[in-house]
Amino acid sequence: MSEKPWSGAFTQPTDEFVEAFTASIDFDKRLALQDIAGSRAHARMLGRQGILSEADVEAILDGLEAVREEIEAGEFPYSVALEDIHMNIEARLTERIGDAGKRLHTGRSRNDQVATDFRLYVRDEIDAILAKLARFRAALVDTAEREADTVMPGFTHLQAAQPVTLGHHLLAYQEMAERDAGRLRDARRRVNLLPLGSGALAGTTFPIDREWVAQELGFDGVTENSLDSVSDRDFAVETASACSLVMAHLSRLAEELVMWASPQFGFATLPQSFCTGSSIMPQKINPDVPELVRGKTGRVNGDLMSLLTLLKGQPLAYNKDMQEDKEPLFDALDTVRGSLKVMADMVPGIAFHRDALRKAASAGFATATDLADYLVRKGLPFREAHEVVGKAVRHCIDHGLELPDMDLATLQGFSGVIGEDVYEVLTLEGSVSARDHIGGTAPDQVRAAVERARRRMEGEG
Repeated sequence: MSEKPWSGAFTQPTDEFVEAFTASIDFDKRLALQDIAGSRAHARMLGRQGILSEADVEAILDGLEAVREEIEAGEFPYSVALEDIHMNIEARLTERIGDAGKRLHTGRSRNDQVATDFRLYVRDEIDAILAKLARFRAALVDTAEREADTVMPGFTHLQAAQPVTLGHHLLAYQEMAERDAGRLRDARRRVNLLPLGSGALAGTTFPIDREWVAQELGFDGVTENSLDSVSDRDFAVETASACSLVMAHLSRLAEELVMWASPQFGFATLPQSFCTGSSIMPQKINPDVPELVRGKTGRVNGDLMSLLTLLKGQPLAYNKDMQEDKEPLFDALDTVRGSLKVMADMVPGIAFHRDALRKAASAGFATATDLADYLVRKGLPFREAHEVVGKAVRHCIDHGLELPDMDLATLQGFSGVIGEDVYEVLTLEGSVSARDHIGGTAPDQVRAAVERARRRMEGEG
């Protein structure tokens, strides 16, 4: 019984299976360095406030440094009997320095301690993911610049709709990733508030200085309500939600790469170092990386749902249910970080087949809208122009033609306002270049958008 730091009121030992069932050390030990950082700041504050002696604080700080070295060297003796990383570290500290280690927990509870450690960890992870997002965005921007003039079909309903440039298409994903970065930075602001000092639920009777601890640990401020401080996991849900959107965007790109790399599309070849083969079909080069990214999106969505469900029925304040908050978010963070790395590494090595992209853009009457716009500029109402072009397309379908294949006389049979200049708008280059405005697909606009994106990324710093 003496091994349990809370066992004073207990007369029976913990059931062996219950001990394993309720322990979290197997997964929360990844919070070890954050726990030590929080404990160091807490100890120093207790010393500044005259709550602990200078000798005790010095012993605690030296002991925590020795424990940190053990952890980083892989020599720390984790114990399931001590339940979690917080009690494991405190017990090891007390083994090393004696009674001073028992005084470290003055003025705090595991409830506000774990909330602080978790926030420190999530803050670090958000920063790591933002760095991975920056690499991914840079890969998209660099590739978009390289492919600024590459014409390809733009799709709606997965049918060729209008010609665009590949650079413009890739920059669409840059926009998604930029919003993802903004959401993560926004979530980080709410993560970065200190709950330490809230105690188990009602605060503490000791004259602590929460603002000093917040500053010491790099928090922007302190939480305002002790009950909310120990029971709030909105920051975890919000971070998981941002992660889900990151994965949704990666999954959309992954889906397109899977299609584009297939012989049926033939738009791209993925680098072989990001593909695998078949155990039975020697010709296969399978796009496993984008397929796995697409698949892993489901698990991150599941992590988000787990966290939302975890919170929905809990009364204030802390409940043991909260122990289930970490594994879903750990999984979401790990998955997003890995997916961003592999996509950022892969994108620069993709070989895009410009001839195949151009050929696909030439099919499917992709310049039909340009012809309608041409007729409007010649004075036809848009709905009339729409009907004229629809009849021209019908003629092409019946005769196995594309719009530029029709001679002038045939085109004029659909509308007398059509002149020889019509062929300027029926070309792919003419179509994309005509959309020469911010947000348009003209090559010059793509290059300008690339530069704006780079400046924004530099400003995010």
